[in-house]
Amino acid sequence: MSCTRAHPMPFGAEVQPAGGGVRFRLWAPAAARIDLLLDQGRGEEALAMSAGADGWFELTVPAAGPGQHYRYRIDGGLAVPDPASRFQPDDVHGPSEIIDPRTFCWADDDWRGRPWAEAVIYELHVGSFSPSGDYGGIERRLDHLVNLGITALELMPIADFPGRRNWGYDGALLFAPEAGYGRPENLKHLVQAAHRRGLMVLLDVVYNHFGPEGNYLHCYAPQFFHPDRHTPWGAAIAFDGPRSRWVREFFIHNACYWLQEYHLDGLRLDAVDRIIDTRQPDLLDELATRVRQTLGQDAQPARLIHLILENDHNQARRYQRDAEGRPRHYTAQWNDDWHHACHALLTGEDDGPYQDFAAAPLTWLARASAEGCAYQGERSAFRDGRPRGEPSATLPPLAWVNFLQNHDQAGNRAFGERLHQLIEPAAMDAALALLLLAPAPPLLFMGQEFDAPGPFLFFCDFGPDLAAAVCDGRRREFARTARFADPASRARIPDPNAEESFRRSCLDWDAMDRPAGRHRLAWHRQLLALRRRHLQPLLAQIRHGGRYRNIGDRGLLVDWTLDDERRLQVRANLGPAPLPLPADVPPLRQDQVLFAHPAAVSALTHLPPWSVCWALGAD
Repeated sequence: MSCTRAHPMPFGAEVQPAGGGVRFRLWAPAAARIDLLLDQGRGEEALAMSAGADGWFELTVPAAGPGQHYRYRIDGGLAVPDPASRFQPDDVHGPSEIIDPRTFCWADDDWRGRPWAEAVIYELHVGSFSPSGDYGGIERRLDHLVNLGITALELMPIADFPGRRNWGYDGALLFAPEAGYGRPENLKHLVQAAHRRGLMVLLDVVYNHFGPEGNYLHCYAPQFFHPDRHTPWGAAIAFDGPRSRWVREFFIHNACYWLQEYHLDGLRLDAVDRIIDTRQPDLLDELATRVRQTLGQDAQPARLIHLILENDHNQARRYQRDAEGRPRHYTAQWNDDWHHACHALLTGEDDGPYQDFAAAPLTWLARASAEGCAYQGERSAFRDGRPRGEPSATLPPLAWVNFLQNHDQAGNRAFGERLHQLIEPAAMDAALALLLLAPAPPLLFMGQEFDAPGPFLFFCDFGPDLAAAVCDGRRREFARTARFADPASRARIPDPNAEESFRRSCLDWDAMDRPAGRHRLAWHRQLLALRRRHLQPLLAQIRHGGRYRNIGDRGLLVDWTLDDERRLQVRANLGPAPLPLPADVPPLRQDQVLFAHPAAVSALTHLPPWSVCWALGAD
């Protein structure tokens, strides 16, 4: 088998085989003329591209090769980077670099991925995870993650963004990994190093908008954007427009590109509820089908590729399984409902999205634990009374990714607090026992395993005009909450463009060796070791949602039925006072108990404060 991997694309700069030069191809339906500006070492040479059908321009240059820089000049005026650039050494406004992906020789041909039932996900931001802020910094911490019990890295978006620092959701050039983190071969080296340790690598991608700076498609391909639809972050993509074929292909190829050329194990698609597409099949279904047919479970040889959605619509139909239990389209959804209910219960917060859960957080948490979605068609006050969600009890727990925190849930707070900074340690211990031993795959956010003391703030690095607007807009977002109704209180919210906001968000790894950090790290390791030993072998046998009931206002009981009719059960008291068990809930036998915190909880007729017990046995 060849050690090289390249995804063939119908656009961009493609190095041709057998010394055939480089083929350049650009879809520019609003342009009359396109010139290739190719850097020959003595400055740029302008080469006219041939106009073809349907808005395409093409040129093959026999003497061109890897490492050369190039741009496209639109109608004799503006010079722009390639929208399908594989690398931008001088940021989003600079020239693109010709990359030959075949020059990297992979040595992981035996890697076929890991079953989703084994997923324990660790979300991280490349720039703030390590002191070096690059792919190498992650690679140096891979053994720490393996020892922690992680089986999958999830990288926040790395598509090239403007400036030196950004969360990544403002990507402008979706095929070019951010140059500030390293070159393409450095990213491939990280993926290969992760695979050698048995770690999957997932990537967060953004297909609902382009960033506000550095994208030039509107100058020569305005058909990418819908004239009347908008997202909170800019113009909506016209996936169902009159010339949408190549718009759709751009994003579908992007998904296949990351999975094939970088040998990634899956993608998490950001905020797909902001994608509007009236065609059938819609973009999401078409993308999933292409991925599974060409690279995933239906391909030869088959790979285990996992597609995850962030979808506020709670569209349970997207995670249906086939007769063999395999996902038909998408593997799982980030479960914001589970997070919001748990957060509201633990903190008492009722602003923003928590208003939908504040009146009965335990009921919503129990339902989300058992059935995935909490909102399954009920009206959401946070969404102006609109119905939200679909019935989800027929789906297995593997269709959901649960978490106590992630980049959004910390970074979209005004001061970026992490959960352990909002609740007492005993509450955090109990919440982790509920999360990490549940049948839904858990996600950890970087640093939570050692109670990282710093915040995770929203940060970016835009030009002066846009920077001021972003800062003002950020502060206005919080004006609707009582805490920030006063302008003086909003003025204290950190400026996202200030370098200090980024610096404060970088992980302090020394905290891992302090008492609080050592305790939290040991707790994570203990729970994840129990998950690997006791829970993982059971997960494929849980094919649908569970049953749930409340115990008072702080206790819950959830159980799931296995194929052999045994039941996995959790009993938890997420409160500071003892909680009597109802008379019809008998104490557990010790041979049924998988985990109990505190240890005696299983034999008691009441649940002590902040207690969690997991058990497995007959009905």
